[in-house]
Amino acid sequence: MKQILLSGFIVFAGLSVAQAEEPAPGLIERGAQMFLKGLIQQLQPALRDLDELSGSLEPALRSFTTEMAPYLRDLLQQVDDWSVYEAPEVLPNGDIILRKKIRPPSASPQPEKIDI
Repeated sequence: MKQILLSGFIVFAGLSVAQAEEPAPGLIERGAQMFLKGLIQQLQPALRDLDELSGSLEPALRSFTTEMAPYLRDLLQQVDDWSVYEAPEVLPNGDIILRKKIRPPSASPQPEKIDI
């Protein structure tokens, strides 16, 4: 019986020494931990909703890319440099207009190339 009590006392003393060696978290650290735990708890429902939404949008996005891929490929082949165009404009009737940017005329004319 004494051996059991003695071994229990040694284990308890070892645990208390181990805990005394670890620095206790400060108020700022505990506050930060509490803040992050609360933030995670608040975000969990929103993240679940976002996961459900992405699951419902996936078929529609796949369908869109399947149907639009050929048209987008043709458009990309026709336009060499997108930086010379303004942002697309959508008209009330649904038409989309891509206008070229108006560049100011240069002060000095470009020299012509002459082949010899």
